[in-house]
Amino acid sequence: MKRKGSGRVTRREWLRGGAAFGAMLALPACGGRGAIETVDRTSDLDSRKDRWMYDVIIVGGGPAGLAGALMLGRARRRVLLCDAGARRNAAATRMHNFVTRDGTPPDEFRRVAREQLAEYPNVELLDARVQQVTGEKGELEVRAGERTISARRLLLCTGMIDEVPKLPGADALWGKAIFQCPYCHGWEVRDRPWGYLARPDDLGHLVPFVTQLRGWTEDVTLFTSGAFELPDEARRVLAGAGVRVEEAPVAGLIAEGERLVAVELAGGGRTPCEALYAHPAQRQTELILSLGLTLEAGFVQVDPMRRETSMPGVYAAGDLTTRMQAALPGAATAMQAASMIHVDLAMEQALERASP
Repeated sequence: MKRKGSGRVTRREWLRGGAAFGAMLALPACGGRGAIETVDRTSDLDSRKDRWMYDVIIVGGGPAGLAGALMLGRARRRVLLCDAGARRNAAATRMHNFVTRDGTPPDEFRRVAREQLAEYPNVELLDARVQQVTGEKGELEVRAGERTISARRLLLCTGMIDEVPKLPGADALWGKAIFQCPYCHGWEVRDRPWGYLARPDDLGHLVPFVTQLRGWTEDVTLFTSGAFELPDEARRVLAGAGVRVEEAPVAGLIAEGERLVAVELAGGGRTPCEALYAHPAQRQTELILSLGLTLEAGFVQVDPMRRETSMPGVYAAGDLTTRMQAALPGAATAMQAASMIHVDLAMEQALERASP
């Protein structure tokens, strides 16, 4: 951490190294007992209330945002969680793979999480959309609804916006028979005819993704619509897995109510299909784009340990940072970000109060 040519460590370098080291010390002991009681900070929180200066403002009230709020609340930070209300998995009736919560309706998950956050008086919730973020690390200004609020740090948990495939019938079936993740939805439709609707951008992960679908069903069809050339090696592997390849253009989806029955092909042919998987294009929210953060393949880039973005003082967790998108990973990365924010704030406060 030394500067070249000098034996000295800069304040920024010392803070960054101290935060990472502090998190490594703190996180492995989370299951232990005998935590030391600290001095009540209630009066300190109240003294700052009139200025609306929060330690952290969290944008997004899904699993990631809720987990981050809980972690920071238990660390006695003053937190404001802003939630616009709309959720990305609005069509989903159950969430899965979240241990102890498997099969829980998403709205119920949020209700219970908010109920638990209410036990922490230093955590507040604001049902409003965040329209703008200005300022710099330590003095960030957030405009949410009709309020402008100040915070020392910002945690973004805004998710992604999915572009539903432009096919007749797709809108009505999205989240009901058209899915992105077999681990989230596959069990309920196992042993039925499945399909994967591929785009040219999917070529890099297409073969392993489609091959794994055979774990849920013996009937899998890959629909390419002739939009790209499938390499010979990919065809060989897919054939070995028992996956059929259909290259005729997909014309539409045949449904009975909310149940998918078949994929309609150009020329009138139909392929039986009751679960169709797809990885459509995704985009960031307008707020994220307005911040000018560094993106890679459309996702916000973060430091892998600290989860800080290219904008100092602004952190990110959950779906907006990765294609590994699910409730549990989102909550886990928010917990990681929250711990790093707490350590960073503690180090900053200590340096401010330290003797020259």
